[in-house]
Amino acid sequence: MQANPELWLRPGADRRLRQGHCWIYSNEIDSQRSPLGDYSAGDPVNVTSASGQVLASAYMEPQSLICARVVDRAPDLSLSTELLAERIVAARDLRERYYPTDGCYRLLYGDSDGVSGIVVDRYADYLVVQLNTAGAEHCRDALVEALVATLEPTGILLRADSRSRQEQGLSSHVEVVYGEVPERLPLVENGVRFTAPVQQGQKTGWFYDHRDNRARFSAQCRDRRVLDVYSYIGGWGVQAAAAGAREVHCIDNSARALELVADNAALNGVAERVSVHAGRADQVMRELADAGERFDAVVLDPPAFIQRKRDLGKGRKAYRRINELALALLSPGGLLVSASCSMHLPEEDLVSALSQASVRAGLGLRLTYRGGQGADHPVHPAIPETRYLKALFAEARV
Repeated sequence: MQANPELWLRPGADRRLRQGHCWIYSNEIDSQRSPLGDYSAGDPVNVTSASGQVLASAYMEPQSLICARVVDRAPDLSLSTELLAERIVAARDLRERYYPTDGCYRLLYGDSDGVSGIVVDRYADYLVVQLNTAGAEHCRDALVEALVATLEPTGILLRADSRSRQEQGLSSHVEVVYGEVPERLPLVENGVRFTAPVQQGQKTGWFYDHRDNRARFSAQCRDRRVLDVYSYIGGWGVQAAAAGAREVHCIDNSARALELVADNAALNGVAERVSVHAGRADQVMRELADAGERFDAVVLDPPAFIQRKRDLGKGRKAYRRINELALALLSPGGLLVSASCSMHLPEEDLVSALSQASVRAGLGLRLTYRGGQGADHPVHPAIPETRYLKALFAEARV
């Protein structure tokens, strides 16, 4: 085995790494012993303490604030085809212990699965890949080879068009890198069937992270009137209808997404109980409130309002406003699910936004459950950034 080049840390800069974190920042590097200009994205290195102890193998991202990402605690490793295959099999086995029936889940979740910068979603015989760093892109061929060898998929789609890629100046494109992949792929979640627009939809086409929260919500929707705000293609609303909701209304700003809501409702035989409303969520909610509409269950699953820490103050206000609008539509004794996928928003800030909204709306609430992401989005205990999803279940007092 060929030894990796060394990446030397400054004295005292090894503390986070020793505590289990997987990112090395550029200001932690001894630039005299390891000039960052000597490395290229994807280069394998051994991260070495100032005293000469090798702490981990990593791959380089010399142009980024996070200039190296840990591959393994053992030395002289890289994201080779062999190592990636081992991690794919381990990740698959974990998911299938929790979700054994449909073959639809997030297969690889970055640092939590030892593949920093890589995301792979599985749609049974198809895979959708995101490579979110320059270093991860360097191992593209090895990853495809490992996925084919371990899972024998019908097709692999690369969605190289994420926001993080754009912010790093990486190219933006979508391409089939193995086999054939249709525009839309079937999936099953909680026993409900969908088709997802993997080539042109949001991110990888579907959001598996709320699977467990949607199951809990749907179980409480029988015979209730439901409002699904920011519905995308109907993950919450169609599952609620399939679970016996008497009426479901879905709001989204995308006419194309709402066409897929209708298609997915028809796929499950509940089209007559699902209605759609096109427009901005806040505007449509105000119109519904002005018309005297009320709902027994409301779910708010917005896009991330907070992309950067400096947006935190503005984001808190945005979450308070949409929760206040939702509460104006909630019947006494109704259920509100308030969600956030903003990594930078602490859960207690979402609780605070919901509390402020309830006071302003004059409606008392009781929190009954705090949900997070499913087991196919495992949290790395040393990397709080891997825990991003929040879902608060709150019951309105009668």
